[in-house]
Amino acid sequence: MIEHETAEERRHRQEPEQEQLPEDARVREEDLEPFAALRYIARLFKLLAVLLLLLLVAEIILGLVQAGTAALTNLLVEATRLLVFAGFLWGAGDIALMLIETNHDLRATRILVGRLHHQLDLLVKRPPRGP
Repeated sequence: MIEHETAEERRHRQEPEQEQLPEDARVREEDLEPFAALRYIARLFKLLAVLLLLLLVAEIILGLVQAGTAALTNLLVEATRLLVFAGFLWGAGDIALMLIETNHDLRATRILVGRLHHQLDLLVKRPPRGP
């Protein structure tokens, strides 16, 4: 017979020291939850940047087929504009991913500082050793 353990039981089995920590030093479920929406936004920005580059290739092909070399000046202006905008979109996607990583670092720091604070409390409250 296979036993199914809940997420709570699995967490208690993996980290028994969590019970000894105060509430503000424990790892909460919301500390570990992924930032799915922000990742989707980053993917959306990068996808839009790729679509703009595909649009640029299509525009260059259509411009050269329809007007030949006379369209080169207009195509250069449009190509520059689309490349810059695609770069901004790609950068926005990278910034969104960087925000996720920064928030993970901030949460890890909060957890570690809470644990250090708990250890200091234990040291201060402990009676002195020796004769």
